[in-house]
Amino acid sequence: MKFRRKAGATEPVADTAAETSAETAGDLATGSARDAGTGPFDVSQVEGDGVDRADLGSVLVPAIADRELRLQVDEQSGQVRAVMLAGSDGACEFQAFAAPRHGDLWSDVRPQIAEDMARRGGQAVEREGRWGTELVCQMPVKRPDGTEATQPSRIIGINGDRWMLRASFLGRPAIDPDNTADWEDALAQVVVRRGEQAMPVGEPLPVKLPDDARRVR
Repeated sequence: MKFRRKAGATEPVADTAAETSAETAGDLATGSARDAGTGPFDVSQVEGDGVDRADLGSVLVPAIADRELRLQVDEQSGQVRAVMLAGSDGACEFQAFAAPRHGDLWSDVRPQIAEDMARRGGQAVEREGRWGTELVCQMPVKRPDGTEATQPSRIIGINGDRWMLRASFLGRPAIDPDNTADWEDALAQVVVRRGEQAMPVGEPLPVKLPDDARRVR
């Protein structure tokens, strides 16, 4: 596991950079289009399964073939700002957020993301994917040499039991969404630990740095 130092403020749930147990399976909102038997999973679904996972607090991530787990950490506060699975052809950045038990946070957040992207000169188009409605995005950016380019991304929201997992695909899984099931399978292995504490809807669930993290500067 690697982590990188990164300065900057905590991202809100609507920022484009880049959110069950048998008893609560019926509470999942339809906006996620996620069957209770498929991932990403609630921590209650994987208890005692014997799988070794990196414990990052609100998210637990197993070792995934051809994917490297990377963390970006704020230089001043030491807090983890982003969790990412990186591969040779792309990356998947993800974060979990507090959500209402019977709500559909992704349907509320999705238009906010599209509006924010349009305000910054980009665009976002909806498509139906593995977990329901997602956003295929194009954002103008500047390269280090000052030339202009377009950064494609694909943003997915998955409603869970009092949580929402938001993921942003970059690289090949953003450009060719119909032929990147391997990346979606990797995301499906993520586990979310909501915790019992009361939190405002849309609040990022805390991510902690594991003791054995390797620092990369």
